[in-house]
Amino acid sequence: MAQRVSVPLNQLPTNEEELERCLADPEWRLFSGCLYKIMVKGDDKDGKEGDTFSLPFKPNRAQRRFIKRLWHRNLILKARQLGFTTLIAILWLDHALFNADQRCGIIAQDREAAEVIFRDKVKFAYANLPEEIRDRFPLATDSKTELRFAHNNSSIRVATSMRSGTIHRLHISEFGKICAKYPEKAKEVMTGSIPAVPTTGILVIESTAEGANGEFYDMCTAAEALHHSHQKLTPRDYRFHFYAWWQEPNYRMDAAAVVIPDKLHEYFDEIEVSMDTKLDMEQRAWYAATQAADFAGREERMWQEYPSTPREAFQQSTEGHYLTKAITELTKRGGITAVPLLDLPVYTFWDIGNSDGCAIWFAQQLRGEDRFVNYYEEHDEDLKHYVRHLQELGYVFGKHYLPHDADHKRLGDTNRSTKQLLQKLMPGQKFVIVPRVTQLMTGVNTLRKHMRGAWFDKEACAFGIERLRGYRKKYSQALAKFLDEPDKSNGCTEAADSLRQWAQAKESGLYVPNDDSYGTQDDFEMPPDPDWRT
Repeated sequence: MAQRVSVPLNQLPTNEEELERCLADPEWRLFSGCLYKIMVKGDDKDGKEGDTFSLPFKPNRAQRRFIKRLWHRNLILKARQLGFTTLIAILWLDHALFNADQRCGIIAQDREAAEVIFRDKVKFAYANLPEEIRDRFPLATDSKTELRFAHNNSSIRVATSMRSGTIHRLHISEFGKICAKYPEKAKEVMTGSIPAVPTTGILVIESTAEGANGEFYDMCTAAEALHHSHQKLTPRDYRFHFYAWWQEPNYRMDAAAVVIPDKLHEYFDEIEVSMDTKLDMEQRAWYAATQAADFAGREERMWQEYPSTPREAFQQSTEGHYLTKAITELTKRGGITAVPLLDLPVYTFWDIGNSDGCAIWFAQQLRGEDRFVNYYEEHDEDLKHYVRHLQELGYVFGKHYLPHDADHKRLGDTNRSTKQLLQKLMPGQKFVIVPRVTQLMTGVNTLRKHMRGAWFDKEACAFGIERLRGYRKKYSQALAKFLDEPDKSNGCTEAADSLRQWAQAKESGLYVPNDDSYGTQDDFEMPPDPDWRT
């Protein structure tokens, strides 16, 4: 690093030699407030909501902490609105401007998010450079997704995935959301984009939490464990960065205007002990007001968006959830484990939504044990899609159990029921309609009862299990309580409803694998133990 220079903040040096010394100093470029400008919302500058302002970029407290601990590979688990995407956009732009033949990239969850990041952070910062500085860095490429500089052939671009060539600086924004919403895209990022970053480069993966599963959760768990082990990191190890809501100085509010429940005070006291910190009344008031206004009845959303601890970020609330106790019992007895696919028929249990999604559980039965070997869910697809998926699995199917409304004829070009359509698409297969229960809780209690003896494959059924964890009651803001009806907003009802078809079919005697023409369970024999001599 060049020798540190002393220049008034927010002012470019007027002396040419002094300016050259400043521009050679990365710390001056980032911290002086002279070069880069950012776009901020009105409430960040006491303006009207919705207004935006241009301000000199100066790293805030969390950003300064991150810069100080920057490593080759970095994982950021954070509270909302701490400005990390803005910081990294500036860091990457600065690196591209002042270093030749460098490739810098930002991966976003979708094309729209990628274009917004590029327009409002990267291009805005470049366009608002002081004119005499911008003239030094002419553009060879200027598009909606890429800036390439004519003076040194370096570039910065955004996309939803990056596979080609070497990427010297890569930022993956909101990777938790990518894992939750687009698991195939997350897999592509893991196998294609991340390996494109050399060990001499810098990779930053940043996100709020999105449930206790997926690549981001696994990576954070491993990185946090490595952090607590105090081992020396190699260039391939991830450094864990956690930024809680209570570390942000702006998350405060006048305590006199907020009533803080005793239950929250108990929670704050626990956080003080576990995180070795102090939460004053203004911080507690901000948290209580934010939770009441934005996350009433959804405390797990508050934990996700404004975590107090790393573990809490991935924690799921049990309040208002239908299957919490059943899943706890299932987990304690080891019911979520490796379940091998046996040479037996596979039975399917469906929930078919009119306009939302379709979920299918795949089960085998051996000597009375219900063994779930797979789970599939998709949205906005027709029946042909699900039939094609079943055929690609290569299973030998027993029967397919459908919800009661699959027997209803639907007005349209076919005037056929879902069952009739499936029979036409899969000739020779057996379809069974599971009768409707008059009360939802009857079905839920039946599911709780039979889950006690079931087994679920921990990998193939992982997404389905996570959906079951999230199956919850709808919360009424007006009544300030949970209602006796499912909350369909989080996408978890399909998995629970399809598994209910299994429990209800089992309870009513419809699901009896012994009665199939494919043979009985007694015909199955475990393979012999391998010969250690071979």
